[in-house]
Amino acid sequence: MDAIFIQILNGLDKGAAYALIALGLTLVFGTLGIVNFAHGALFMLGAFCAVTFQKLVTISDRVRDEGVTAFVAYKETPYLEIWFGDTGATIIDYSVPLSILFAIPIMLLIGFVMERGLIKHFYKRSHAEQILVTFGLAIVIQELIKAYFGANPIPQPAPEILAGSANVGSWFGLGNNLVYPWWRLIYLTFSGVTIFSVFAFLKFTTYGMVVRAGMRDRETVGLLGIDIERRFTIVFAIAAMVAGVAGVMYTPILPPDYHMGMDFLVLSFVVVVVGGMGSLGGAVCAGFLLGIVQSFASMNEVKEIFPGIDQIILYLVAVIVLLVLPRGLMGRTGVMDD
Repeated sequence: MDAIFIQILNGLDKGAAYALIALGLTLVFGTLGIVNFAHGALFMLGAFCAVTFQKLVTISDRVRDEGVTAFVAYKETPYLEIWFGDTGATIIDYSVPLSILFAIPIMLLIGFVMERGLIKHFYKRSHAEQILVTFGLAIVIQELIKAYFGANPIPQPAPEILAGSANVGSWFGLGNNLVYPWWRLIYLTFSGVTIFSVFAFLKFTTYGMVVRAGMRDRETVGLLGIDIERRFTIVFAIAAMVAGVAGVMYTPILPPDYHMGMDFLVLSFVVVVVGGMGSLGGAVCAGFLLGIVQSFASMNEVKEIFPGIDQIILYLVAVIVLLVLPRGLMGRTGVMDD
């Protein structure tokens, strides 16, 4: 029972990352009709926003080490600690969650520039052309990150107070031997709040209702005098921001490297297809479902029976779902029919 419970948590953890990226992919496709293969790169850019912020807050100066009395010695001390003492040290310790504040405006700006500078020119082009140009953009971004930050993963520590594990077994009456990392639980909670916020924005705000109407019938909304194109640009920027903050919070789980965006993009696109192109609810449900399936397929007991099953299970599930439901779990009629 403990092993099953842990695999469910692992699956929800993976599914949360898949769902957040797939949510942005589906939001962009549903509003703009763009198949954006650069969306995984936005997830990666968010992760490197956390890396950049951590580097900024740890800029150091050489100061004398008072702990050494036999001779004069120096040590590197961050300016924040020099200027603000324990408060500065706390800021450094919480650099990952604080970097969300750093990433939000940057990702909004990147999303706005990407949509206005490139994406808008491909609204009426074929999906094949959209895939080619956005995939090419993703490769360019990936190589720029590699050139500047290097090819090796860059670890990002979680805050010290959240670096351990929680006794989740005691929460559910399963004993004291069932533990799970605090930061993974934080990420799962963060994902749930983010997903709920996006759905609440689209469903309960006037702005979101206009966007949903535009997703259904862009021409009619435009005839009502609403600048739907401007709203869709903002939606693209929001989708970029969601991918970015998801990348920020994932850095303590998976150290950022230049190809992490492409790794997650392929899996998340499978999630979008399984959930149904254009269906936001389908993307989220499929993300968590496939995350749990992949988690159970990664168990040693399963891999002993089916070697390598963890590498192909998502694609097998996608094939089975699409054979039974060609539009995916919650796909809409008319989407991708051309």
